[in-house]
Amino acid sequence: MVQKYQSPVRVYKYSFEMVMAAYEKRFPTCPLIPVFLGSEVLRESCSEDGALQVTERSCKLNVDAPRLLKKIAGVEYVYFIQKNILNWKDRTLLIEANNETFANRVTVIETCSYSVHPENEDWTCFEQSASLDIKSFFGFENTVEKIAMKQYTANIKRGKEVIEYYLNELIAEGVSEIPRWAPPPQRPAPRKLPGPPRAPPQLLPLPSRTEMDPQTHSTTKETTPCGLSPPEPTTPDADKLDADYIERYLGQLTPMQESGLIQLRQWLQETHKGKSEAGEWKPEKIPRDEHILRFLRARDFNMDKAREMLCQSLTWRKQYQVDYILETWRPPAFLDEYYAGGWHFHDRNGRPLYILRLGQMDTKGLVKALGEEALLRHVLSINEEGQKRCEENTQLFGRPITSWTCLVDLEGLNMRHLWRPGVKALLRIIEVVEANYPETLGRLLIVRAPRVFPVLWTLVSPFINDNTRQKFLIYSGNNYQGVGGLVDYIDKEIIPDFLGGDCLCNVPEGGLVPKSFYQTEEELENSDHIKLWTETIYQSATVFKGAPHEIVVEILEGSSVITWDFDILKGDLVFNIFHSKRSPQAARRDPSLSTPGGNNVQLIERSWVLGVDYSMVESPLMCREGESIQGSHITRWPGFYILQWKTNGPPLGPATALPRVDDVLATLQVSSHKCKVMYYTEVLASEDFRGSMTSLESCHSGFSQLSAGTTSSSQSQSSSLISR
Repeated sequence: MVQKYQSPVRVYKYSFEMVMAAYEKRFPTCPLIPVFLGSEVLRESCSEDGALQVTERSCKLNVDAPRLLKKIAGVEYVYFIQKNILNWKDRTLLIEANNETFANRVTVIETCSYSVHPENEDWTCFEQSASLDIKSFFGFENTVEKIAMKQYTANIKRGKEVIEYYLNELIAEGVSEIPRWAPPPQRPAPRKLPGPPRAPPQLLPLPSRTEMDPQTHSTTKETTPCGLSPPEPTTPDADKLDADYIERYLGQLTPMQESGLIQLRQWLQETHKGKSEAGEWKPEKIPRDEHILRFLRARDFNMDKAREMLCQSLTWRKQYQVDYILETWRPPAFLDEYYAGGWHFHDRNGRPLYILRLGQMDTKGLVKALGEEALLRHVLSINEEGQKRCEENTQLFGRPITSWTCLVDLEGLNMRHLWRPGVKALLRIIEVVEANYPETLGRLLIVRAPRVFPVLWTLVSPFINDNTRQKFLIYSGNNYQGVGGLVDYIDKEIIPDFLGGDCLCNVPEGGLVPKSFYQTEEELENSDHIKLWTETIYQSATVFKGAPHEIVVEILEGSSVITWDFDILKGDLVFNIFHSKRSPQAARRDPSLSTPGGNNVQLIERSWVLGVDYSMVESPLMCREGESIQGSHITRWPGFYILQWKTNGPPLGPATALPRVDDVLATLQVSSHKCKVMYYTEVLASEDFRGSMTSLESCHSGFSQLSAGTTSSSQSQSSSLISR
């Protein structure tokens, strides 16, 4: 497996020329990097005007590996080839490095770049990416990978410190500014004399390892003219994360954690995309960086697990329009009186503080008056408010605040709180919150826990994540007062009055919900609160191998616009759009046939011929699992347009007959080749269309609101140190 690393953008608040002068001080040896034993220039070339310089070096490193492993490998040192392309005109340095030792067993590739800051020409940006692929290493592949990752991550930030050290050394020497490159003055062209044509200068080939001294691993320095084209500038853009931004708004992360965040963010940018009016596919807005980071932390920065969890949550948010819950949810008036919870200042760490007087709350009455769905929706609105308050406190305190503290008062908790439907509702709320708001709870303080609490804890604790359980502190009786109690986490001045403090708390006291507010079972089934939650504009469908899912859109006049928004929940699919003058009919199915994909509909008849009975109006679009696709098609003719999702397979020929879904299911019954898609489509008159799905007032993409404020693994330390 290839391990990859991607750094954030690191900024030196010095000019590019000063940083380059500091960078050159690292060669041929660097005492600040003990493993870097030295380097030799293999080849050096320069353009005629001096703007472009290319340098290739052989670098010798002492890798910190077990003596036994070195003995088995038969080497004491590791050699890397480093190629630097310095463009003084564009003010960029591109560095490419790869290992020469064991190149047939291990592939280490690193690319670094220095460039001018896009918003301040007197600052310099640095970026770094690397990959490590261990094909074989005498049976020690896992050991070598762990050694490489450990050394690489331990020295990534060391490179920046080295540059800053030499910058300070330059300043101490009185060098605070270095002039920028300027083209040499043009001279009159010399008069040409007749003579034989001269061959253009050629770059000399690199000497082979056998031509070098086996003891010193050195060679003669060679200098030749250069005719290379300058490298493309690599200035950072708004989509890249700055290291200072990460530290200020997201907190201290290890290099590999930074890399995980950047890689998952880039994956979302690539997979969640919409179609512009010009027909080009462009990335959709993605969740805020702190939102992505929560899912990585919840899965211990396991990229695959975090990506799966995040994609499921984003689909859930989109399907139920959770991004708009703070604007759309209006709780009943009685909830303000009987739901005994509310926000109350912040704890000692600046986290928003939520107080829940669970012992005073009539959970049975709330469920009977509201219904389970409306109660869940109210809890979700609290979580959304909590995220908003975290962002505000991050600005207020000038440091990352990514979670909140919850203080739960259990005075009054008794057996009535263990009413089975109420416990069921509580367990469902815990399940939904754990899946979609990971790492948002910084601390849970439970006070005045009565004797019945262990019974409730036994019921709910299996549904709580292990990481979350470690954040719980439980106080029984009055031992929450004094040293070791609440004052360790909450300033004494804001401890609520009902817990013996001096701060007046406006959290409702709760109490029994009057039975006059209760709804009958029939009323709960038909309640608007339930409809707000369970109804969605999206539909889901299962796609089997050989049995695509199709929907038909009838267009009565040309120049209408068909828009779509769909998410691939499972598997890889191909999306097609066809046009037909004939009205397709869904096939009738044998009701006795068991169909695990009962929501699968196939409309294109077996006898239809592509190019005769129907035609393709858009190029097929390959869609990968986890992708979110938005787009549109402007119709040219009236008729029937068929939107199709099918599993990836050979392209359709002009006379390909598709099998009927019943035929497929009859033979497969329960197919292992099924995919799932969640979709929504709408038809608009062309004059009402203003772009991609995210710009339509009638349709809301769940990703647009999440990202309003948002601005691999590793290889050995040796590559990092020689390239920086």
